[in-house]
Amino acid sequence: MPRQPDPQLEERILEAACRLWSRGGEKTLTMRGVAKAAGTTTPTVYERYHDREDILRAVRLRTRSELFAAISRTRSLEQACERYLEFALAHRYAYEVLFDGFAQPPSLHEPWPTFNLLRQRLSQRLGGSPPSHSRLMVTMWCLMHGTVMLLIRGGVAEPLHTQMFHACLDGVGAVVEQAARSKGKKFSGPKWPRGLVLGEAAKSKVDGESDGDAPRNYAGKKADSRTRLQSAGSRL
Repeated sequence: MPRQPDPQLEERILEAACRLWSRGGEKTLTMRGVAKAAGTTTPTVYERYHDREDILRAVRLRTRSELFAAISRTRSLEQACERYLEFALAHRYAYEVLFDGFAQPPSLHEPWPTFNLLRQRLSQRLGGSPPSHSRLMVTMWCLMHGTVMLLIRGGVAEPLHTQMFHACLDGVGAVVEQAARSKGKKFSGPKWPRGLVLGEAAKSKVDGESDGDAPRNYAGKKADSRTRLQSAGSRL
């Protein structure tokens, strides 16, 4: 009797990949290891995912969805930031996979739901459209991500761990309060370019231009993002 196809196989493979990554990160995630954990064969894994990078992309998208689900259950900006830190620290390896080449395709052109939700919360607090708060959102993001990575990589024990966690939240709160008091005031550096778009899936690009400015190469001598997008091919 011919073997019946398993409609849940792809999901089982992804679940296995997520478990392996959450336990040990990059060193634990191999095609053979995923196949064994999913109870299938390595050729079968290759039928569903072209290569390890394809699996990593699926893990990244799943992690973004899980982080968004955790953040979206909060009711305030402060609670959302606290939940962000808690999630990142509780899912160390899954969180780290989000930021490997995050500003390049394919990651750049994937949805960033948590980034957009926090930016929307800023808009509700301060007024204006969510995109108008992109720079402030990047400030908060840098504070939170920097704190998370220091805590993860630094082996920080109590009581310093708790102090750093809450110092980050205090810092984010102070930045938002300052932004509320500084409406209309000039900030350092150039204004946010119209063409610098983050978190909006296919619309996202980092080779932005200010009004009337020539294109700026913010990433040094890296290739144009459109060229990189084309080279990513089927991974997008």
